[in-house]
Amino acid sequence: MLVQQLYTSCLAQGAYYIQSGNEAAVIDPLREYQPYLDLAAQNKATIKYIFETHFHADFVSGHLDLAAKTGADIVFGPQAHTDFKSINASDGQEFKLGNLTIKVLHTPGHTLESTCFLLLDENRKPHSVYTGDTLFIGDVGRPDLAIKSDLKQEDLAGMLFDSLRNKIMPLPDDVIVYPAHGAGSACGKNMSKETYDTLGNQKKVNYALGNISKEDFIKELTTGILPAPQYFAKNASLNKSGYADYDAVAKQGSNALSVAQVNELINTRKAMILDVRKPQEFAKEHIPGSVFIGIDGQFAPWVGSLITDLQQPIILVTPEGREAETVMRLSRVGYDNCLGYVDKGIEAWKQAGEAVGSIPSIDAAEFITRFNTGSIQVLDVRKPGEYESSHLDHVNSYPLDFISNWQDSLAKDAPYYIHCAGGYRSMIAASLLKKQGFQDLTDVAGGYAAIQKTGICTIDKACSSTKA
Repeated sequence: MLVQQLYTSCLAQGAYYIQSGNEAAVIDPLREYQPYLDLAAQNKATIKYIFETHFHADFVSGHLDLAAKTGADIVFGPQAHTDFKSINASDGQEFKLGNLTIKVLHTPGHTLESTCFLLLDENRKPHSVYTGDTLFIGDVGRPDLAIKSDLKQEDLAGMLFDSLRNKIMPLPDDVIVYPAHGAGSACGKNMSKETYDTLGNQKKVNYALGNISKEDFIKELTTGILPAPQYFAKNASLNKSGYADYDAVAKQGSNALSVAQVNELINTRKAMILDVRKPQEFAKEHIPGSVFIGIDGQFAPWVGSLITDLQQPIILVTPEGREAETVMRLSRVGYDNCLGYVDKGIEAWKQAGEAVGSIPSIDAAEFITRFNTGSIQVLDVRKPGEYESSHLDHVNSYPLDFISNWQDSLAKDAPYYIHCAGGYRSMIAASLLKKQGFQDLTDVAGGYAAIQKTGICTIDKACSSTKA
């Protein structure tokens, strides 16, 4: 038996490769299929099944491309009706994989079709359970993402309570829980940084499996849920209905574009320039009107949250050698209309005599000097929970996630200083605001982490006085 977790940190997502003899299965694959083909080739196996725990909302799964490359059957649980060929398995149905058995456990709650897959060894002893978004390490899936459902989130939360108690908790304590996500995913509220655990330990530490009433469970699960990113429903729909061929997407995105071609595509196709370099590189010089979302961060989720049109034509400015990676990571969340990248990047742009833009960036010490004058306006673009934990006095919360909700309340000709936790999100926010016509923006390099090191008093558990 071979069980391998393939964990992708930027999406906080776990896919799984299982093999017995010369037969293999993949659970919840990502869009790029090659890693699974490589594993099968290395282990002299044929991929027989592709199991999907549900219609994922936070990424476009790779079931269609992987099935096309391998001939494997795509298997969903009950109530998962697709627009392509797939097996709509029944609750309790079993699939043989070499000497192993994979049993379907229908666990509605996160979504109506949510299903867990129980792996039984050659002696039919439960070995591990692949829980998708039904059960995370330390948490459970949010109940507000079901597509085309007339049920309320409270109804789905109640279903999840029953699913956990009727299908998951009766399993042996030594069964390994392998979820679809870990800390950082928007599919739950308080997931652990651990990516797997035993069910027995989860019964001890996970509130959802503890001695909690159904009423309290529903209240806990439906309280404090932030609105889902706008791309979630779109990705779930793609996973249900189908999507573009990955090879074609990758080929189109590999086009090396001249400056003249870039300008033509901006004018004729309304192409967006997406700059994925480091924040301070973008601050120093960038193509005017471009949007910054750095590749060295939670790139795909931020693209999905902030670029509202999946069909938006995109031209990339990337670090040299990372063009294909960027196209791949865009495709993970359904942004398949990348037209290529600026050949030789910002240097080629400058050599062609084109204008460049910049965003002033100051260190925390200089920021505090200006902040202490009491005359500057600061935008804290961290998440609400981060802000509530600790923030500067007289500074309001402007979460990047909801920039479209608050940007129109600001004056475009007023000066603003922007900070996040470490300098990544603040540069994203600055680029988006600048693209909307804001004239006087200053980034705080190093963000709140650097600000705190200056010793200024903040509003948090340790200090509630006004700024020093």
